[in-house]
Amino acid sequence: MKNFLQRVLTGIIFVAVIVAAIWVHPLLFAGVFSIIVGFLIHEFYAITKYEGLIWQRWIGIAGGMYLFFSSCLFAGNYVGKEIYMPYILILILLSVSVLYVRNNNPVTQWGLIYFAQLYFAGFLSLLAFIPYIQSSGQYYNPLPVLMIFVFIWLNDSGAYLIGTWKGRHRLFLRISPLKSWEGFLGGLVVVIIASFVFSRYNTDLNWYYWIAFGVITVVTATYGDLIESLIKRTYGVKDSGKILPGHGGALDRFDSAILASPVVYVFLELFIRN
Repeated sequence: MKNFLQRVLTGIIFVAVIVAAIWVHPLLFAGVFSIIVGFLIHEFYAITKYEGLIWQRWIGIAGGMYLFFSSCLFAGNYVGKEIYMPYILILILLSVSVLYVRNNNPVTQWGLIYFAQLYFAGFLSLLAFIPYIQSSGQYYNPLPVLMIFVFIWLNDSGAYLIGTWKGRHRLFLRISPLKSWEGFLGGLVVVIIASFVFSRYNTDLNWYYWIAFGVITVVTATYGDLIESLIKRTYGVKDSGKILPGHGGALDRFDSAILASPVVYVFLELFIRN
């Protein structure tokens, strides 16, 4: 009972913080999600037992945070593209730094460095551009970003309920033994219904765009979850961290959004901006 209450309380606080960060102000969004990127990279280094020097870790974490924050400033027309110059220097520094670490497999170390920057910082940084797509950078619209998370949360709930009730056929047994096709389809149906209902109240997009938005989010979120499961299974880890009592680490909660963000961004750029 204590664990259940702890999980519920943590979930409520988590949702409240994410919603407030997205909705209240673009700079709050930039700040909170930059910190989240830092935790994601930190947890990835911990899971993979990254053998680099401590200052390499912190430069990698700071670099990922800087990339997200600078992307928010650039997307909102606060600054020009010059804001990315320091990040290029950070990548160069991280590349050269491996030469000074005694390691039996420096190529693996480079791979971990670049993967952390590309997957966690790079992919999630595209989330910074989504609020400005419909206005071509003229004003901040938090709704599309918020809906990514709403669709992810609805999908998780639907997949859990249907999967627990009727789950028989494994979705990806080698990586995630508990996920089922029934759960995946259950979550997908919940999101499709929710996106159609939402389209009745928000007519900025046609109903079929809202449904496409929801379907894309569900599919990519599922793959994002599987990628995180593969990372943890490879290194024999159950939870990515303990920052969220009852829910694990930041990576456990944002694995779906990491992969959904760039794909949703591409979808909105191709079909919504114009």
